[in-house]
Amino acid sequence: MAHILLVDDDKVARAIYGDFLTGAGHQVVAVESNSEAKTRLAKHRFDVVVTDLLLPGSDGMDLLQYVKLHHANTEVLVITALDKVDPAVRAIKSGAGDYLVKPVNPEVLAHAVTRALTTRALLKENESLRRHVEMLETGQRISTTLDREKLPQTTCAAFMQMCAADAAFLVMNEDNAFHVEGALGLSQDELQLVSTAMLEKVRVALSNVSPLGQSLPKGVAIEPFQSAFVSPAIDGSKPLGAVVLLYKQPLNEHWVEATPFLSRHLSLALRNLGRFAEVEDLAYLDDLTHLFNSRYLDLVLDKEVKNATPGDKPFSLLFCDLDYFKSVNDAHGHVVGSKLLLEVARIIKGCVRDHDVVCRYGGDEYVVLLRGTDSGGALKVAERMRRSIETHHFLAREGFSLQITTCIGIATYPEHAQDKDTLLDFADRAMYRGKKTTRNIIYLAANGLEATPEARHGTTPPKE
Repeated sequence: MAHILLVDDDKVARAIYGDFLTGAGHQVVAVESNSEAKTRLAKHRFDVVVTDLLLPGSDGMDLLQYVKLHHANTEVLVITALDKVDPAVRAIKSGAGDYLVKPVNPEVLAHAVTRALTTRALLKENESLRRHVEMLETGQRISTTLDREKLPQTTCAAFMQMCAADAAFLVMNEDNAFHVEGALGLSQDELQLVSTAMLEKVRVALSNVSPLGQSLPKGVAIEPFQSAFVSPAIDGSKPLGAVVLLYKQPLNEHWVEATPFLSRHLSLALRNLGRFAEVEDLAYLDDLTHLFNSRYLDLVLDKEVKNATPGDKPFSLLFCDLDYFKSVNDAHGHVVGSKLLLEVARIIKGCVRDHDVVCRYGGDEYVVLLRGTDSGGALKVAERMRRSIETHHFLAREGFSLQITTCIGIATYPEHAQDKDTLLDFADRAMYRGKKTTRNIIYLAANGLEATPEARHGTTPPKE
């Protein structure tokens, strides 16, 4: 006899499958939604979950993943009306024991339940094998997590499950700065205590910790915990981070036998996240100059405006456009023009601070975000840039020694605008005023400036 949780929003299907499985000697609880199923799972132990793939407000795939994360010893069978291969593959990859397509013959379902129970019984007969399989599945859940926001909870849940811990928190190392990334089993007050009272001691321990991990000295763990164990995630000799396990009783070494295996999977996950971030960064870099591009400017301006408070320092935008750049391309070709744009990028970078943001906006246009800089400070930086470009001999090593000038428009938050689109437009208008007058000049944003031509806002701005 097995305890079975049947999840299906179809009342008739629940009745048919439930009656047949009950007649086969099983105890069946039937519910119609994902939320009801999770409530039942929190209160009772089930041997098998049989779930429809299409549920109101959610889906059976979500329930399958939930069960595999929080109730790893429970088998899951998926049934659905979707006669497609793709959902079946996803379900099996996510840990389903079987996948049945409606209409399901009750005898076929009973046979699938029996198969699942047989598999479960075989695993129980060999506790060592079951433990290794559980470790493998748990490790895979960690190593295949590419969502940074989900990694702390997935990791802490996995370590707590395999190491019988009462709580756990994930520490990350970014440029030798350690911080708590996430936790499980801790209240907000306890999490704050961990960050202030334990983090430094964990950092010191990680400076010479063994890959096998080590218990922290008595008294390091915050109340109400009596003992703590740190398990490092290492890349070569560098600690990428660590999981700290907390226990309300003295540490039993048997509990932490799985930590080296799980930590290796955490190291793999962190390395993969790093590679994923590198690839993601490429989407925000200009291919020619390796400055940030307009997509990144859009993101960073969103963040600056969103996080700005009345007491914050202002920030300014410089919108730069090279004068008569088209004549360089016409006279010397696009290869020379591209090299000149690259050299301009280096000059602009040299005129600003490391924490300012320099973007190639498109064509021969550059936008600079000057953090914590008002319009007066922005004017000084803009003049330094204008003069540096005007006096520089471009491509001198290649024998060209070209000279070029630039127009720069300035707009400051919140002096000139309080939203990113208006701020950028004002800086563009101020720059365009210079293009319409003497060129090689700087203008500050003001109301009533002429709007830039629509042609400038196409995919590729024209070269002047």
